[in-house]
Amino acid sequence: MTKEELKNKIVSAISLGCDKNKVDLENMLGMLKEYGFELSDDVQGADIVIVNTCAFIQPAQEEAIMNILEMERLKDNGVIEKLIVTGCFPERNYNSMKENFPKIDAFLRLRENEKICQIIEELYGLEPSKPIKKYERVLTNSPSYAYLKIADGCDNACSYCTIPRIRGRFRSYEMDDLVSEAKNLVSRGVKEFILVAQDTTRYGEDLYGENCLIKLCEKLVKIKELQAIRLHYAYPERVTDELLDFISKNDKMCKYLDIPLQHIDDEILKSMRRRLGEKDTRALIEHIKTDYPEIALRSTFIVGYPGESRRQFKKLCDFIKETKFDYAGFFPYSKEPNTASFFMKGQKKEFIKRMRLSKIKSLQNQIFSEKAKELIGKEIEVLVDSFDSNTGEYLAHSRKMSPLVDFNVRFVDNGNIDCYTYVKVKIYDFDGSDFKGEVV
Repeated sequence: MTKEELKNKIVSAISLGCDKNKVDLENMLGMLKEYGFELSDDVQGADIVIVNTCAFIQPAQEEAIMNILEMERLKDNGVIEKLIVTGCFPERNYNSMKENFPKIDAFLRLRENEKICQIIEELYGLEPSKPIKKYERVLTNSPSYAYLKIADGCDNACSYCTIPRIRGRFRSYEMDDLVSEAKNLVSRGVKEFILVAQDTTRYGEDLYGENCLIKLCEKLVKIKELQAIRLHYAYPERVTDELLDFISKNDKMCKYLDIPLQHIDDEILKSMRRRLGEKDTRALIEHIKTDYPEIALRSTFIVGYPGESRRQFKKLCDFIKETKFDYAGFFPYSKEPNTASFFMKGQKKEFIKRMRLSKIKSLQNQIFSEKAKELIGKEIEVLVDSFDSNTGEYLAHSRKMSPLVDFNVRFVDNGNIDCYTYVKVKIYDFDGSDFKGEVV
């Protein structure tokens, strides 16, 4: 086989895990496309399949294994030729995976992502080419928005988290490179950027000796065709008035902030190795809600952490009731090897974690149902993400709704609404999953 013949192979990919992992895959797909491979969404019609995995917690690893086994079955049946596994799973379990999954043709460690084309060449017995440096990232979601990954790794040593061991130390990406990537994506029609990293509010400290998140955003907002910038994963101890002022006063900044808090009880927070205690956490949230009421708040919390008493869980529930976050995600504690919390006493039984998760999610659903009523009858601007030909509905999100993680707005229109553009809709209903609207 020649390299020209290799380019006739069809590549498909399965993306698992977080948005940061998704960006890694999109970059690999960009390299593969630049090399000359045809990309397909259909694994059944592909010659080469990449499973991009997550390994943050046990359920994510189980999902990865399920997908790998399914692709191995397709390979056994002659549907696909080569199977490659990338992402955090090989990084976390490299040696054991090579032993337990002998049918996989290649496992890519995270630092090997840029060699994806060369590894495929070697699998087909070809001499590896030089790594591809210039390529266009392939978006795997609606092109109305894109995740802009501004850093990798993490320096926070939270007791429950495996990310520092998997991804390494916090490493900011060069600001000029990020701005160039952003300009390219905007030229291809992207209207909104969602800035992501394990801790976006630490951006630049390792590269430039100071926090440069606002400086980066100042450069991004100058991109003429860009309409919106959204911040995810802003660690609470680094949410400053300067950052809040910038979000509040700049028209292109979404009035939205994702601040992962994880808990509210001091003992639990200290055990989790979180830097902000209950008093300062409450003061920060109250400050934002009072002085920046236009900013929608999203947070995440862990229930069933080792030693979490009924009193401490009730305290968390009371905090959720009092604070009334616009959006909140809840996760049961996952006992992960090589983390500090793995060895802690007071590990909770699974049924207790499930009960607490169900209770607090139900509580947040009640809170949001009440908040949703406040939006009924109001006109809001939404970015149209897609059109569902089966239902005849457009799917959209507002600047105060992050796509995929928050709720959507659905509407029907008889006119010619263009996808990936902004339109104004009037909200008339909320069905528990999505808002319903009509074009104004």
